[in-house]
Amino acid sequence: MQLTIGPRLYSTWSLRGWLVMKRTRADFTVRSVEYASAEQKAALRDHSPTGLVPVLHVVDDTIWDTLAIAEWAHETYPQAQLWPADPVARAYARSVTAEMHAGFSALRDLCGMGPDHPIAGDARCDPPSDPALDRDLSRLVSLWCQMRQRYSTGGPWLFGAWSIADAFFTPVAARVRHYRIDLSLHGDTDGIAAAYMQTLLNQPDFLQWEAEALAS
Repeated sequence: MQLTIGPRLYSTWSLRGWLVMKRTRADFTVRSVEYASAEQKAALRDHSPTGLVPVLHVVDDTIWDTLAIAEWAHETYPQAQLWPADPVARAYARSVTAEMHAGFSALRDLCGMGPDHPIAGDARCDPPSDPALDRDLSRLVSLWCQMRQRYSTGGPWLFGAWSIADAFFTPVAARVRHYRIDLSLHGDTDGIAAAYMQTLLNQPDFLQWEAEALAS
């Protein structure tokens, strides 16, 4: 089993898929690819039908898209408990994960991660000023606070125990840190969202990813 990922410094979708696979504790290898040049993009299509990462290779099968990989991992490794056991919490977790997967376009576009804005490292950027970004950040804070207030008794993660939702929001936490965004200016008056962000950034698997990104 092999997971093909992009550059660790800025491939946020690769990070999401890798975090999910790490949580399964399954035995898998990692292939890291570049896709900056036309030649590299063409070569990537030998491993990914969409030319995007991550993509998971299981024997003769290829699974693309981070959310599809996450669902496959959930079904294949039920012991990993990648979604909440409670059906209501699981529905909420899937809802917020799908929202992250498809939404927050201003946050993606204006606070991007790329060669000049790596996900790891000491350099920090000032956040741009934009109404659409402010709306995304307000929604992010509202979502994080709502779920943490409801599920705080179960543990420090968004739904108490760690879930796929936490994997999907980890790169967001890295963006917030990288762009030095003050969440209190977007509704985090009690510091709940900031505390959750730190929980994501201190997770051992993410720290391993960052260390390997800096060493690459």
